[in-house]
Amino acid sequence: MIFKTTTDTSSDIYKDSIAIRAEVFIEEQNVDPALEIDELEAEALHIVGYMNTTPVCTARLLQKSPGTVKIQRVAVLSAYREKGIGSELLKYISDIALKQLDASSLILDSQDHAIPFYEKEGYSVYGGGFLDAGIPHHSMKKSI
Repeated sequence: MIFKTTTDTSSDIYKDSIAIRAEVFIEEQNVDPALEIDELEAEALHIVGYMNTTPVCTARLLQKSPGTVKIQRVAVLSAYREKGIGSELLKYISDIALKQLDASSLILDSQDHAIPFYEKEGYSVYGGGFLDAGIPHHSMKKSI
């Protein structure tokens, strides 16, 4: 797996990220496209994982405060799930957040069905549940 990053919303990497997010969130989960693509796109660091030359997973990172990075829009194409790709992506995110963004903690909002996956990766739930795009979520955090 090769990971590439960008902050350039006109780059091919960003376009690959959007294509993955569209397939996973808009097509599979029926998220409104107006909610999926938001005003934070240009502020975020976009990450795409490639198997050979095929984009298979993505996430975006936002610096929320000194030491804290928020992970958003984590998606793995359906044909590549249950193969350890999500775990690889989270390890890469942790490395980037620690080494390049000087983070000591990671936060994210997990869809409820994905909480066990994140717990296996060392994240813990905090706060109450909420709906995002009509999907139940909980906030999670991890110290790095």
